[in-house]
Amino acid sequence: MIPGGGQPNMQQLLQQAQKMQQDLAVAQEELAATEVEGQAGGGLVKATVTGSGELRALAIDPKAVDPEDTETLADLIVAAVQAANDNAQQLQQQKLGPLAQGLGGMPGLPF
Repeated sequence: MIPGGGQPNMQQLLQQAQKMQQDLAVAQEELAATEVEGQAGGGLVKATVTGSGELRALAIDPKAVDPEDTETLADLIVAAVQAANDNAQQLQQQKLGPLAQGLGGMPGLPF
């Protein structure tokens, strides 16, 4: 219900939408600059990704390297990258969740 029963102020709605769009862009930039880590094998393999999911670094402890068992190393790498991406998604939810919810009530926006 609109206070006073009048029509919504379109200028005010547009300003709110622009501010939310700017806030969303800032949050996305922050995510791209923030790094999170995931690990596997008790820390033998560590993967670092940005908050937007870009793989930035991979650290492998020499103890994890067995020339006779590269399959286990590959599994540890995949698990570490998945853990890092899970952490990135949690960060995205923290940063973007409130903004997406705010935009969700506006007609015509794909949220």
